[in-house]
Parts: sequence; structure tokens; C-alpha cells
Amino acid sequence: MTAVDMPRGSILGTRVQRVEDPEFLTTGAVYTEDLTDERLTGAVRLTYVRAPIPHARIASIDTSAATAAPGCVAVFTAADLTDVPEAGPAMPMFPAPMAQSLLASGTVRYVGEPVAVVVHEERYDGEDLAELVEVDYDPLPAVVDPRKAVAGETLLFPEAGTNVAMAQPPEHADDFFADCEVVVTHEIVNQRVAVAPLEVRAAAAVWSDDRLTTWIPNQGAQGSQAAVAGALGLPKEQVRVITPAVGGAFGAKFGADPEHILVGWVARRLGRPATWVETRSENMVGMTHGRGQVQTIAIGGDRDGNIKAYRLDVVQDTGAYPRIGAVLPTLTLLMAPGVYDFDRIETSFASVVTNTTPVGAYRGAGRPEATAVVERAIDLFAAEIGMDPAEVRHRNVLPAFTEPVQSKGGALYDSGDYTMALDTVLKAADYDGLRREQAARRERGDTKLLGIGLSTYVEITGAGMEAGNPRENATVEIHPDGTATILTGTSPHGQGHSTVWAMLASEELGIPIEKITVKWGDTDLVPEGGGTGGSRSLQQGGAAVKQAAVELVEVARGRAADRLEVAPEDLVVDHALAGLSVKGVPDTGISFAQLAEDEPLRVRTVFSAPGATYPFGAHVAVVEVDVETGKATLERLIALDDAGVIMNPLIAEGQRHGGLAQGAAQALLEEVLYDEDGNPTTTTFADYPIVTATELPSFELVTTETPTSYNSLGAKGIGEAGTIGATPAVQNAVIDAVAHLGVRHIDMPTSPMRIWSAINDAAGAAAGEGNGN
Repeated sequence: MTAVDMPRGSILGTRVQRVEDPEFLTTGAVYTEDLTDERLTGAVRLTYVRAPIPHARIASIDTSAATAAPGCVAVFTAADLTDVPEAGPAMPMFPAPMAQSLLASGTVRYVGEPVAVVVHEERYDGEDLAELVEVDYDPLPAVVDPRKAVAGETLLFPEAGTNVAMAQPPEHADDFFADCEVVVTHEIVNQRVAVAPLEVRAAAAVWSDDRLTTWIPNQGAQGSQAAVAGALGLPKEQVRVITPAVGGAFGAKFGADPEHILVGWVARRLGRPATWVETRSENMVGMTHGRGQVQTIAIGGDRDGNIKAYRLDVVQDTGAYPRIGAVLPTLTLLMAPGVYDFDRIETSFASVVTNTTPVGAYRGAGRPEATAVVERAIDLFAAEIGMDPAEVRHRNVLPAFTEPVQSKGGALYDSGDYTMALDTVLKAADYDGLRREQAARRERGDTKLLGIGLSTYVEITGAGMEAGNPRENATVEIHPDGTATILTGTSPHGQGHSTVWAMLASEELGIPIEKITVKWGDTDLVPEGGGTGGSRSLQQGGAAVKQAAVELVEVARGRAADRLEVAPEDLVVDHALAGLSVKGVPDTGISFAQLAEDEPLRVRTVFSAPGATYPFGAHVAVVEVDVETGKATLERLIALDDAGVIMNPLIAEGQRHGGLAQGAAQALLEEVLYDEDGNPTTTTFADYPIVTATELPSFELVTTETPTSYNSLGAKGIGEAGTIGATPAVQNAVIDAVAHLGVRHIDMPTSPMRIWSAINDAAGAAAGEGNGN
């Protein structure tokens, strides 16, 4: 029930400019490296000594030369951390021996693992001082390929007796494909990628009055507080976490890493403020990576295009220490069938440790992997039976529904119309015209061939971050000067919460958005909160803001009724007044500001959702492939992303643009690489290609809105949708361009070398068959 009683034009659904942007575009936001808080005056700086080899025993560490050098304050190793509790595994289900200590103790397991920390006075002394720390390593065999890690010939944690951190073993039925005319099997690699935010990791800390205050760019101050307090053995209340501006996060800035935590430990140990900012090369080997799955599919059905059985087995590379990345295959399996009504599915996974950087969450976190593999499986099946991939999709999608539907993967989809999404985007792309142009180029023998790729997807957003239903808190307070403050447990880092949260409160209260301030990211100010991740913010944090505003109106009604001597039910919200007036007597009223003069007018509420929501969509990618060089160019990307009711189209489009760019980048460019000995070979932006406007067309956005009943806004998540749909659409388009040459699959990234090699391998195979070989 909304508190808006008087008819007026709604601010919701309009293209309100972001209120955050003037600061970013003029004075600039304050990031961790910019902090000038007086409490940080005279701060020391930290530089980490990182392992240069992927797997070795630490024979000895000599810090004497560094300690004696000018500018060095101290050097600490694991031996100095005697007041820190013994590290436990990142999650209770992981084997205890696989825990990561704050500094490597006894063994290093990946290039970049922190071995020691140098504390110094001047910023630019750090790298020179770190080089003076002499570490004697006894090399051990390294395992990089997760498939080899499963075999366990080289164990990273011998005491665990396995490299498997977590698993759901296969239960394959012998007759699973018995009624299938056609069965296609294939191994598909969803490659490891770097999160690579514009702002690298950083932290600042001060110990004062027996309490730690630490500044960490993060996605949820409350989660970071729990991580810091737990690692240092402190009560949560003894740690305050403040979130400065965050220059990109994409899933990898949840919680706190060992490097963040040690900044607080150093501040306490030395009695001085401490700061740390890593370099880009450190970030590329130290910050958690994303994706990293080897997927084996088998898909079966009849030659009429009806798919009956789908099997997915996943090996997840977790890196050297299992973190959230080890759990993400559970989401991949949950979303395994995607939008399709398969008769039956079988799934399994094994998350294994390797001598590489740990894997964490990355935009989409487990769901893009599910969509990428099932959409490749659909195309492989279509190619095998000689049917257009759009037609195969049409024959197998779930019918439209407005009440929750249980998928074969175990997910409870809330609402969806997948056929509508596919038909709408195909029409917008002029799919039939594209196929005609493709055929014409092939007939002419053009060297630049056209490829059309499809992706129809559903994803899960707003899943519960802890036990119980998904929930979030919000506080709305109106001040005597007519301004208002919103406190939220979400944590924006580019999503536009300050704008949309103000819009939601303004809609209910009539207070202009420029008079509403949104605050977050300080555990003293907002002790509880789920942060921002999994595209949860609007549907839970925003819904909480609306709920708080509605409840605040009810509190105000009670006060105003006493002041105006009328019944509460006779009062309606007057947006022109930003207050309440007597129904039918608009000149008789009182503002919310007046009602806040004698006592605070403030409401804190907790919104609880009945479950996660499931946005969906369909993408069409159009690429041009030069068969002489293997170069693929993305010419068009037409995207329909249905996230329920849109509050601010401008901000929603920005989220979609970013997701589409990242999704296309994985398909075309990005890959973290290691040599066979475990040495990283993509440690700078010279080696690791980040997508730019040069590689991208102007996106063609198609918008539909299928509301959810799970919150009062009707909104689902939009932050990761583009990433989920774009990647397989672009990959499918590249393969489609050269499919008539005999190419059936190209793993991502679809680089010129891979495309050229696939074309030539197919030509060689065809020549061999022609010669009877």
C-alpha cells in the first residue's frame, strides 16, 4: 500500500540525471589513496614481499638488510603474527588445511602470495626495500590445469590428501540418453579472467582508544568488518569499517583480503596509522580472478529439434586457496537448464585448488558460466541436426508464466516470458535479413564473413546472502530544515543508489531529491547490511527505502492528527507541501519538517523478500570475421534485458552498457594465462587486453518489463544481466561465421590466432577425409 494519496506525476520511471556525477566530474570523489583524515597524519606505508614462484617451501627469510635500510620502519613475517588467531578455511565446508594465513607460512602456493610486509615512511621506497628481503625457496612441483589437479598427482595440501575443496559427485544414469536420436558431447572452457577494476586494492587504518578504524574500498562495510574482526580475533564492535569511494569492484571487493587485514594489524602493532595501495601488476596476480571452469556437456534429443536430456559436469579452478569461487559452481548447476524445458538434466562439479591466484566472484558469479555453456550446447546440437539455432531455442524454451515455476535445476523462477524475449530481439535485429546477408557473402566467396550469434538467458538475482529470506534495512529521517537522510545497508560503487534511493523517498514524501542525502558504508552509522552484490540492491535495498518512507508517513500521520485535531485517516500526503494535509482541504496541512521540530521523525525498517528473482533476456550478436587473418570484429549487439519494472531508465541503461562490454570482452579478448610451470604471463595491461570503445559498437537496447511480485517495486536485478547474455551471443556469432567451413567450436577468447587455427584445422581435416586419410 503506497503512501502516495494525491494524484501527481511520478518521478519513478523517468530519466533522472545521477546526483552523484557532479562530484565525480568536478572536484572528484575521495578514494582510499586520497584520504587526508587528520587521524592518518604521519601514517606509515606498507609494501608486500610476494612469492616469485608458484609452489615452494620457505626455507628461510632474512629481513636484516631491509630493516637496516634508510626509510624502513619494520619488516614482518608470519613468525611475527603471534597475536593473530590461527587461520581457518574461508568457508566451513572447505578442508581445514586449505586455509590461507595472512602471510605465507611454510609454503607458498601461487606467484603473488604475500610472504612478508615491509613498513616504510616514504611511498616510493617500498619496492626497493621489498627487494632487500631475501627469501630462500625450495621449489615444489606446480599444478596449473584444474583437470590435472583433480587427479591429485601433485597435492597443494598433502595433509588434506586431496586437491578437491568442494564437490557434488556425478550420479550418471546409464540410460540417460537412451531415447535420444542425437547426442552431442564437448568440452568447453570458460576461461579465467582478471577483474581489473580501475582502482586497485587499498586500505588505511588507525588504532585509537582501543579500537580499530579501517578504510577499505569494498562492496559491503559490514561484511568487511566481520572479515577483519574475525582474522584479528577482535569483537566485531571493536572494528569500524568505513567505505570511501570505490573505483570498480565487480564482485572482487567483498569482505577483506589478507593484505587489507594486515594494514590494521600493523597500525595496532606500531601505534601509528598505516596505509597500503597496490600496483597494477600486484593487482593482476594478487586480487581474486573470475570464472575458470572446464565444462563437459552432453546434450541429446531428436532430429526434430526437441532436446530431451542435458548433462553438465564442471571442474572449477579455485586457485591456491578456496574462497567464494569454490562455491560458485553450485550456482552454475542451479541455473544449468537456463530457459529450457529439458525433460531431464544431470549435473556435477568438483572445485579444485591449483598453483594460481585464488578465484572469487566476478560480475555474474557462476550464472554467466551456466548460460555460456548451455547456449553453446544448444548451438552445437543445432549444428549437428542441421537446424537454425533460433528454431531449436523456440522449440525448447519454457512457456510464459506469471506464477513461480520450478526449473529442472532446482531454481524457483518467479516470472518470465522467454519466447517473447527471443522473438522481440530477433525482430529488432532483422534476423532473417542477417541470414540472407550471411548467405550472400558466402556465395560470393567474401573473405569477411558474417556471423550471427544468439543467447537466451535467465539468471538469479537477490539471493539470500545469509540464512533466511533475502532482506535489507533502511532508515529514513526527516530534519526540521526540510531535508532528509537515508541510511542504507547497500553499498554503491557506480550503481546510482544515491539517485534512485532519493527518487523512491521523494515519490512517497514529496521532498525534492536534491534535499535528500543517502549515506552508507560506515559500520558505526549502519551496523547491519548485506552490501551490494548479486544484483540485489534495488529489489531489496530500494524496497526497504520505500517501505521505510511509507512507514514514516504513518508515524507522521499520528503526530499530525494530534496537531491538527483530525482523524489520521483524514490526512493525505501533500507533495507540494512535503507534508500532510486534510483530505479535501488542501490549504490545511503541516509539513514533515514541522513535525520533526519537537522530536526526531525517523523510521528504520527491514524489508524481507520471499525469495530471489529471475531476470531474463535474449541477445543477438553480429560479427565480421576476416578468414585470412582470423580477426573478429563485433559489428552489432542487440540486447533485450528484462529486469522487471525500471525505476530510472538512464541508470538501468548504464548498467546494461557496462555488462554488455564486459561480456563481449570475455568472448573476444580477455584471458589470464599461466605457463605450464605456474608463472603468470598476463600481469600488466600490455599483456592482458581490456576492452575499449574501439572494439565495441553502439549497443542496441530493447526494453521490456515483466514485473515480479516479490517486492513492491516489481523490480529484479539489472547489474549483471548484460554480462550473462552477451558472452555466449558473441562467442556463438564468431563460430557461426565460420561454421560452414567445418568449424564446430572455438574456446574463448575467440582471438585471431584461435579463429585462424580453427579454420585451418577444419580445412586440414576436410582435406584428409577427401584423400581417404
